[in-house]
Amino acid sequence: MPMKQVVLITGGTGTLGREGTHQILAADPSVTVRILSRDDHKQADMAVDFAQHAERLRFLVGDVRDYGRLVEASRGVHLVIHAAALKRVEKAERDPEEYKRTNVDGTINAAKAALETRVRKFLFVSTDKAVNP
Repeated sequence: MPMKQVVLITGGTGTLGREGTHQILAADPSVTVRILSRDDHKQADMAVDFAQHAERLRFLVGDVRDYGRLVEASRGVHLVIHAAALKRVEKAERDPEEYKRTNVDGTINAAKAALETRVRKFLFVSTDKAVNP
């Protein structure tokens, strides 16, 4: 019997993560999706919205700044979709170090955790939030 596919979506309760979850669940009924985000309130809302897929969803509270949590979340995963990010430009200008810790260091942590746990594929996605693109 083939091994069940597991997808981890960091930032899974955000705009891109929710849509990715919807697309994956609709496309393949054998896939399980793990949602990693730091907002348990958004996770609860998402669990209600995706109740028809409850057996295929697992919600994990965690932050991409926490390398150990990413390693734990990545175990047994076939694909990581890294969508976690802070995206408010005006706030980033006022507090750049916090945005760097999430957007840069968090991406590095997610990639390293995927390598350490031998995840087969890693997909980094981003929104259109940028200054003078």
